[in-house]
Amino acid sequence: MKALKGKNVLICVSGGIAAYKIPLLVRLLKVDDFHVRLVISKTAKDFVSPLVLSTLSELPVEMDMVNINNNQISWNNHVEIAKWADVILVAPATSNTIAKYVNGICDNLLLAVLLSSKCSKIWAPAMDLDMFNNMANQSNLEKLNSWGDEILPSPIGFLASGLNGPGRMREPGNIHTAIRSFFLRDDFWVNKKILLTSGPTREAIDPVRFLSNGSSGLTGVSLVKALSEKGAKVFWVHGPSDYQYEKFQNVIYKPVISAIQMNDEVLKHWSECDIFIGAAAVSDYRPVNFSKLKIKKNNGSMSNIELKENPDILSEVGKRKTKKQFVLGFALESKNGEVEAERKLIAKNADAIVLNYANSENIGIAKEENIVTLVTRNAKHQWPLLSKKDIAVKLIEWIQKNSNA
Repeated sequence: MKALKGKNVLICVSGGIAAYKIPLLVRLLKVDDFHVRLVISKTAKDFVSPLVLSTLSELPVEMDMVNINNNQISWNNHVEIAKWADVILVAPATSNTIAKYVNGICDNLLLAVLLSSKCSKIWAPAMDLDMFNNMANQSNLEKLNSWGDEILPSPIGFLASGLNGPGRMREPGNIHTAIRSFFLRDDFWVNKKILLTSGPTREAIDPVRFLSNGSSGLTGVSLVKALSEKGAKVFWVHGPSDYQYEKFQNVIYKPVISAIQMNDEVLKHWSECDIFIGAAAVSDYRPVNFSKLKIKKNNGSMSNIELKENPDILSEVGKRKTKKQFVLGFALESKNGEVEAERKLIAKNADAIVLNYANSENIGIAKEENIVTLVTRNAKHQWPLLSKKDIAVKLIEWIQKNSNA
């Protein structure tokens, strides 16, 4: 991505066991074309190999205030290292490193770099449960926050001591997203409230069987990631998905199963949102009757299932739309696609429809790539073959240019 290419990320690694996860983070950042440089404390090398970090980052790993090579002594310029960075990540950020920085103590290269820096800092705390909850540590974190630094939430889970609770370092994938968001955050999206639906719905026939479709949910996952990185607040109503959901920042997760559940959640929250993106593949019909017992195949009941229509969520959203709200719907068609998309656009009072094609091989539903046409009241824009991740980014850029929300 052009907005990220060549940005300088300095990672300060202090001596905590979570340091073993840093190589994965470095790899994720390099894939995005970031320049990555590392400064580690002397105790950090007990948990992660400097050689591994240097190999992955393609730059030397800095650790000492003074370098001694072949009996030659040189000063390691901590000021230059600090000025190089566009953003500094401290991960793992131990209680010791946090306390020393807050109190201006400079007894190693890592702290010298931090205290010399003028750029933004992101902290990923990592320590044991009682240490994390200690009032002294919490006070230090609050002070960092008051200085404008970003403190990544510490997830609850099992710790090296055997205790269970907060204190874990944020996972590399989440830290990677936070760094991307630092550079991608946009004033248009910050504090915008987005209501997003995605994935399929399942309409139960009996405790075992259901009506559904082949939607994987990848488009929705891609959209929520891109929106979160832009700084939007997302209320995400999602059906079952093939993809694991990450814990994105500023996202409220609302998993549902059926179309009725999805409809109820959407209508509950639509009035307080600015933009609706209806990417879900909602089942059009549901069984009239649900059997509490598994239907036996030899009794003939499966051959005569009476169906009724599910609520049309996009229509209900369009009916309630105000002049300050924006509605983007999705349509999946196999015949007369553009005609049907235009009809839905008008009938459902949407601002735009993303047209997918159901009869195309190797693209679309349950695939990682797609060809879509964006249909508006004034134009049609057919996009080339793109990954669903790239389609999500393009859609968000288009909404920003064309939305009145």
